[in-house]
Amino acid sequence: MNFRKWLFPAILFISAPFVLSYTQNDSDDFIDWSADRKLRWDDFKGTPETGSDRAALSSILIHVDFSFSNNNFKWKITCRFSKKKSWARSKTDYILSHEQAHFDITEVHARKLHQRLSQYTFNQKTYQKDLQQIYQGIVKEENEMQTAYDSETNHSINKDKQAEWLIKVSRLLDETKEFADYKN
Repeated sequence: MNFRKWLFPAILFISAPFVLSYTQNDSDDFIDWSADRKLRWDDFKGTPETGSDRAALSSILIHVDFSFSNNNFKWKITCRFSKKKSWARSKTDYILSHEQAHFDITEVHARKLHQRLSQYTFNQKTYQKDLQQIYQGIVKEENEMQTAYDSETNHSINKDKQAEWLIKVSRLLDETKEFADYKN
């Protein structure tokens, strides 16, 4: 029930275009977050870690591509679950809901990234540093929330805290829905 995520190295190129990106080899490996598509146990295709006592592990990432032309700044964000890197030993609906909440927390932060990028005023001289700070700030916030989630719920063992977190994550998804349009 522990959480692991891939993060992209923040690669900033000195010359245009600026790109923060991850090259994926197999698009069938990923599930993009969707309110209409919840995780299923058959999505967890990875091999459990030897010696681990975890019931399941979700590998989730926020992917962002930036592009610039004529001082026009654009981005594309995806919130993705990796099938190959995610695995499960104990396949109950209860544990699956814990793993779904990890995915949902990452989606909340993808929306927050979109919000902050929408509020950013492009500056030709500082954009690389600015975008790096925005991205790293979101990643830090998300990692802190993921850690708090697992800590407070004891990786879902504390059922009362788990129930509280599911409500909290649902509320956060609702509060950030106006920034869910990053998928366009």
